[in-house]
Amino acid sequence: MTLQDHIGAQHAATPGRHYVWDPLVRLFHWSLVGAFAFEAVLSDPESKLHQNVGFVVLGLVLARVLWGLIGTRHARFSDFPPSPAAAIGQLEDMARGRRRIHLGHSPLGALMIYNLLATLIAIGVTGYAMTTLTFWGAEWLEELHEGLVGWAEISVVAHIAAVFVESRRLRINLPRAMVTGYKQIDPQDRV
Repeated sequence: MTLQDHIGAQHAATPGRHYVWDPLVRLFHWSLVGAFAFEAVLSDPESKLHQNVGFVVLGLVLARVLWGLIGTRHARFSDFPPSPAAAIGQLEDMARGRRRIHLGHSPLGALMIYNLLATLIAIGVTGYAMTTLTFWGAEWLEELHEGLVGWAEISVVAHIAAVFVESRRLRINLPRAMVTGYKQIDPQDRV
């Protein structure tokens, strides 16, 4: 029995209550939300604070990548491999009104996670490169950095919309699960 299974067994007294998101995943998620929102809305892109918060974002993402390799069951990348075929299957389920419950990330959710992690790493790398003597003032790099930020913002909006659509469609409060660590799933639904 893993530590996550042990914790889940201790706290899942309610039927249909499943321990899914460990504290590190939740801390990463909400810290990233705050740091990304700060960067997108409040920070001056020319400021040292913008650079420092950017390094925090990059550090969070790298920690999450490490946790994706060694972390708890649903945090591991092996639990949600990128699968375009499975994502298409999920879209077909949605179109046909079928409710297929995924305890961890759904196939579309998995693709979004990989998209966001890769995009944030690319933003961090291009942002850092702009501070080096080699790339100082390189307009193409600044445009690439800004384009990646735009893509990340579009992805975040799509992610938030999908979370609310899927919460309603599946009758599972996904935002609450990312706060508490537990998904409450109707016991009649197969997981």
